[in-house]
Amino acid sequence: MKRLLAALLLLAAPIIQLAVAQPALAAGTSRAALQIRGADVSSLAKSEALGGVYRDARGRKGDALRILSRAGLNYVRLKVWVDPADGYNTTTQVLDLARRVKAQGMKLLVDFHYSDTWADPGKQFKPAAWESLPFDRLRQAVYDHTYDVLDALRRQGTTADMVQVGNEINGGLLWPDGSTSTWPNTAALLNAGYDAVKRVSGSTKVVLHLADGGDNGLYRWWFDNANANGVRYDVIGMSYYAYWHGTLETFRANINDVAGRYGKPVVVVETAYPFTTADDDGWANIITSGEPYPGYRATPEGQAAMLAGVADIVRQVPGGLGLGLFTWEATWTGVPGNGWDPADPSSGNAWENQALFGYDDRALPAMEVLGHL
Repeated sequence: MKRLLAALLLLAAPIIQLAVAQPALAAGTSRAALQIRGADVSSLAKSEALGGVYRDARGRKGDALRILSRAGLNYVRLKVWVDPADGYNTTTQVLDLARRVKAQGMKLLVDFHYSDTWADPGKQFKPAAWESLPFDRLRQAVYDHTYDVLDALRRQGTTADMVQVGNEINGGLLWPDGSTSTWPNTAALLNAGYDAVKRVSGSTKVVLHLADGGDNGLYRWWFDNANANGVRYDVIGMSYYAYWHGTLETFRANINDVAGRYGKPVVVVETAYPFTTADDDGWANIITSGEPYPGYRATPEGQAAMLAGVADIVRQVPGGLGLGLFTWEATWTGVPGNGWDPADPSSGNAWENQALFGYDDRALPAMEVLGHL
């Protein structure tokens, strides 16, 4: 009898762990599956080229996209740079990865940075090839680049399902021309991207993406101005990292307010949480605290619980307007050479402790939790 009981407990362990990572539900309630259970895997092509290995939870080596799909994820996010120094995150890799994404039955979000490197609230650098363009030609370059990438995807049978026109564009894009200090210019560039998306595929949804998901003042200011200047879009995208962007409650208040105020679906296109404080590549991690957010340790269980908590907030957005979430750079493990700076092969990865694969290359519990949200 003791042996039988031990065997039953061993079989039930994964279910018990999953239940622990999920917030409790009120009696008599059911949890609808999120439309989007996604991961950004923009670093994957370079990781694989440099020898990166991915394993499922049982240790079996395999295709990272297949492992994600079999865990229940249904959406992949890929960024696009214009002419990066290392030649990655270009149209070539997006086309190749898109074929693999669609072969797994997953959907695709394409994230245009309109830069040769990272674009975020602190920097929106023009691509070198666009530096000297007058504004009308800059607007045309946005249209042409957006159209060319998306049309190539369509022609190979992997049409993008969603598209971000810009990445974390709190202060606009393509500075200084597209800065929000001159909203008519910001609007013209964003609408050029929107028009290109819709010309390729009228059913593809256009996302406008800001960081600081707990900052309601920012979101009201930004989208009030966007609407006043005729910016066209379908979905509001947010970054929300609990250790940077305010409490879970301020995030809840903002996402609920934004959805109701603008009547648009909302999606968290970036979130993440560490599963350890340890380093794997000799490059200091960005998040090193043992408890980056109160009550959520930097452990595999803490990572899973945080993703589940963010997901439940998105699920509870009134009117069913919460679409889901993407965990950011789920496959960016500590592979030598696959660092943060495309111009510096010696740079390391400060994010590997927030991936969905552990330092033994195995899928972490958070992956299974995310796949069943």
